[in-house]
Amino acid sequence: MTASEITYDILGIGNAITDILAHVDPAFLEQQNLTPGSMTLIDAARADAITANLKTERVMGGGSAANTCVVAAQFGARVAYLGKVARDPSGEKFAQDLRENGITFPSTPLDGHVHDNLPTARCVVMVTPDGQRTMATYLGACTHFTPEDVLESTIAASRIVYLEGYLFDPPHAQEAFRRAATLAHQNGRQVALSLSDPFCVGRHRQAFLDLVRGHVDILFANEDEICALYETENFDTAAQHALKDTTFAALTRSGLGSVVIHDGQITKIDPVPTQVVDTTGAGDAYAAGFLAGLTTGRTLPECGRLASVAASEIISHVGARPLSNIWQEMGF
Repeated sequence: MTASEITYDILGIGNAITDILAHVDPAFLEQQNLTPGSMTLIDAARADAITANLKTERVMGGGSAANTCVVAAQFGARVAYLGKVARDPSGEKFAQDLRENGITFPSTPLDGHVHDNLPTARCVVMVTPDGQRTMATYLGACTHFTPEDVLESTIAASRIVYLEGYLFDPPHAQEAFRRAATLAHQNGRQVALSLSDPFCVGRHRQAFLDLVRGHVDILFANEDEICALYETENFDTAAQHALKDTTFAALTRSGLGSVVIHDGQITKIDPVPTQVVDTTGAGDAYAAGFLAGLTTGRTLPECGRLASVAASEIISHVGARPLSNIWQEMGF
């Protein structure tokens, strides 16, 4: 197979989700039996019950890789996205949102007549007073993202294929991931993976390890996620394992900034100070800034700086999509 012309800097593949955002007290999470800071998979009935017991503040496009795509597009990157929505109002809104942000979205919606009218996925994002987000996700149509949804022509046209770890939960997604990685490498493209969530890592640890060691060129993870992958509570120990398993990893540490591992070298990146309002989407934005820098030939410290600026903007307000054009002010 010959490599085709590059049309996109970044292709995101992930769960296509509508976010329902609300502020809650820690007691609410306890009442709902939700672990603070985690992502819990729920069914439609529980999604309705949780939503009925809180005050919804915003409804907006979400999904980890889609968030990354939106931020990367605001940096000027050429971006495409693959994910499964239903033929319903939420799915139409999700698609419209991406396209309004300049993102190509060629995925075919789920045929509801064949799949029991499964709706577009939704995630209830609950933000506590400390800014931490806890998520309860009903995957809906996402459960039918299959290898057939990995479009070879789009993969071949993308410089970096970015895979969202959350997508590992649906039944056919791991096979789809491996197909995407294989097609990317056959076309001389790079594969990036975000681990997404320590509990998700725990559910699929060996599969993630196999993917990281055999198919991933660039790994993104926060401290909890990388420690979960290597079953240690010590970040430095986990980073050393990552150093052996990958040639390229960007590991975030909240207020301590981030660490970039590349070809055996470790570069520390300072955080960008800001008031933390809501941590939803911080890792997504970090990956976006980093990949946007990387695909435009910037140095690793510059990529890390862009990533940190993007993350700081996202956590300064409610929601995982940017509100300001801070990157334009930086002259990006």
